[in-house]
Amino acid sequence: MPRLRKKKLGSYPTLLVVFSITLALVVIGLFGLLLLHAHKLSEAVRENLEVQVYLDRDLPAPELARLRQDLETTSAVASVRFVSKDEGAKQLLATTGEDFRSFLDDNPLRDAYVLRVRPTGTDTASLRRLGQRLGGLRGVFEVQYPKSLFASINQNLTKVSLLLLGFAAVLVLLVVVLINNTIRLAMFSQRLLIRSMQLVGATRFFIQRPFLARATWQGLASGVLAALVLLSLLQYAYLEIGQLKLLRDDLLIGLLLAAVLGLGTVIGFVSSYWAVNKYLNVSLDELY
Repeated sequence: MPRLRKKKLGSYPTLLVVFSITLALVVIGLFGLLLLHAHKLSEAVRENLEVQVYLDRDLPAPELARLRQDLETTSAVASVRFVSKDEGAKQLLATTGEDFRSFLDDNPLRDAYVLRVRPTGTDTASLRRLGQRLGGLRGVFEVQYPKSLFASINQNLTKVSLLLLGFAAVLVLLVVVLINNTIRLAMFSQRLLIRSMQLVGATRFFIQRPFLARATWQGLASGVLAALVLLSLLQYAYLEIGQLKLLRDDLLIGLLLAAVLGLGTVIGFVSSYWAVNKYLNVSLDELY
């Protein structure tokens, strides 16, 4: 006669559970990577926006140095670059193809400092305050920046960010529900064994312990597998799209992978705890 395998408390199909949890974590991890790179892209766009500070004519070198120091110590300013009026004339010639110096005796352009503003200071209100502050500095003739361009970029980036965050919230909820249902379905086959252990006098903790331990390491293993898959996909994307590396942030990527790892572990533990308690509390008729 064939030997009957003894069913062990806390044992249920591991491979299917780990695969399901890993797949769910990979999906949410991919969306997290999309959010991170979209955030870095928005920062890169904002960092390339420039503010022109035009100077009074014929400022002496000490005044130029003092003004540059004032600009560099401004908290909202990321970098300062000096553009002389002669350099400005060359740039205008390269852009338009016309040399105004051929019919004007004097160069009408002004020396200027070109500023790169930090991403946190590119909203409309911050730029207005920055323009007012810089315009009040001694030696500054005028402060110019493309107001409509700044406003349009800020508006579009805000809309995209809110849309992505909304999708992320919905996706996290769906993933949590999916993982929870996966574990609960896997433990459905254990419901009679749970009740049998309860009837012979086993304590709740004794019954819960093997399930919680198994679900926790399954969630942890799924998180590790999902992190490895995400890293592999990310490296492949960097190889295929070289410019994508410019948006890479190792710290944020590491935090995301740690979050994926923790999410799998926590949801595995909590889902198992809820499922075991459900079968410990239901009546005998409800088990069938």
